Amino acid sequence: MSSKKEAIFICSLIVLWYSSNIGVLLLNKFLLSNYGFRFPIFLTMCHMSACAILSYISIVFLKVVPLQTLKSRSQFLKIATLSVVFCGSVVGGNISLRYLAVSFNQAVGATTPFFTALFAYLATLKREAWVTYAALVPVVTGVVIASGGEPSFHFFGFVMCISATAARAFKSVLQGILLSSDGEKLNSMNLLLYMSPIAILVLLPAALIMEPNVVDVTLSLGREHKFMWLLLLVNSVMAYSANLSNFLVTKHTSALTLQVLGNAKGAVAVVISILLFKNPVTVIGIGGYMITVMGVVAYGEAKRRFR
Repeated sequence: MSSKKEAIFICSLIVLWYSSNIGVLLLNKFLLSNYGFRFPIFLTMCHMSACAILSYISIVFLKVVPLQTLKSRSQFLKIATLSVVFCGSVVGGNISLRYLAVSFNQAVGATTPFFTALFAYLATLKREAWVTYAALVPVVTGVVIASGGEPSFHFFGFVMCISATAARAFKSVLQGILLSSDGEKLNSMNLLLYMSPIAILVLLPAALIMEPNVVDVTLSLGREHKFMWLLLLVNSVMAYSANLSNFLVTKHTSALTLQVLGNAKGAVAVVISILLFKNPVTVIGIGGYMITVMGVVAYGEAKRRFR
């Protein structure tokens, strides 16, 4: 592939990554807060169903990546554990969107490095350089400031968002520990292929028990709004596209590029969400978010330099 074609290909992947991630986030917010579809567990199950089906098609038929088979019952149990934690993080994030503005949700989500560093230390007792830990201070400080300046602050939504962020970090650390041996390592697309069906088995009974009227309300909304099913379908496909594009961008760019793009993606999502949903923001809230983002950038740079 020529350098020009490769540059166009990578730019296309980045556009797909941004549009998928931001699109699924904004659609989640629209469905859960503005559309009357107040079923975050069922919505997460729809996402996992799309991931299970599209992962199978992509890997088995389209050969996007080679199929990696499971080699032991132990490996399966480890993946099942990761799947449960993953479910918790996604459901928690979706629940928080019912109560919090996307801009504040993203600010809290930016604290993922703090929880990753915390869980990594607790799990391995391996210390990073002091500069790395120092960079986490503005990450947490920024969210504290943003919380104080958030006009639509909701305590339960905030707790769910923090819990989802912590679970996402825990899953990342746990994955590094459980699937550390060469024989058990899976790339992210194969891991998604195996985690998704397990997630459906966990989420289906949870949705039926905790969201007992989900079927009736969904069918009713489907009759009232002709685009309801299309929105759910597009939202679920975007959830898979976000995972696929993240894998491809990771594969075709450097770790530093990915870090910069990831930080910028959060900022773009915040701006678009404010323009679309017109949620009130304050100078204090924006300042807090900027401090958090700068802390995340400093943390990533410290990790790279003091590895």
